[in-house]
Amino acid sequence: MNELTTGERFSLTPQSLDEAMRFAEILSESTIVPKDFARNPGNILVAIQWGMELGLQPMQAMQNIAVINGRPALWGDAVIALVRSSPLCEYIYESDDGSTATIRVKRRGEEEQIRTFSMEDAQKAGLQGKSGPWTQYPKRMRQMRARAFALRDVFPDVLRGMPIAEEVMDTPAERDITPRPQPAQKAPAALPDYTDAQMQENKAAWREAIQAGKTRAERIISMVSSKYTLTDSQKQAIRNLEPLEPEKDAFVADMERAEQEQDQ
Repeated sequence: MNELTTGERFSLTPQSLDEAMRFAEILSESTIVPKDFARNPGNILVAIQWGMELGLQPMQAMQNIAVINGRPALWGDAVIALVRSSPLCEYIYESDDGSTATIRVKRRGEEEQIRTFSMEDAQKAGLQGKSGPWTQYPKRMRQMRARAFALRDVFPDVLRGMPIAEEVMDTPAERDITPRPQPAQKAPAALPDYTDAQMQENKAAWREAIQAGKTRAERIISMVSSKYTLTDSQKQAIRNLEPLEPEKDAFVADMERAEQEQDQ
């Protein structure tokens, strides 16, 4: 920081990045800074830098720059103060007829510009009746909107492209639509094998249930396969528990008779 010497005006304006960082750390612990800057030296550093670009002293910057929806913005009264103090501004006149705010501004060497903002505009923008300042102070909010449109259009160089806080407050927070990588899905765990011992243990009960008409071989295969891995031979063994259809019984009998005749 600048050292105070006789005849010099005391200033807290940092002269280097190290001074700015120390200054931001000290202010962040203060109880009189705006809440957006409390314990947030990073926001203070950004506000100081913006203030320097706009011609504001550090403390002025902290009082007139707000962080809204993650973006630094300038309060409306500071906006008009900066523009009026610029040699580029010839005049600014504001008025309100009860439903429409009007602002007339003139930049030196250019034609006068007029901007308005009415309650009809507020209704179209979904602001009329909105809880908060638009319900409590509609005239003031109309004035801030008309002012923001005019001064940002006519004096963008003076404002360095800084958005107006009252306008940003009415803008919905941006949603992050960046695609996120989907976590890799784990392959389902392999089912344990169905052992031959288990087959022998359940085979008699399955045959009895099948013969009683309580179940079918394919249903047993489906039930066991939901918990175990069956081999093709095990599945066939279960299917063989099904009684042969009458046509198949006759066929088998004919085959047996043929084999007996050949043996004779």
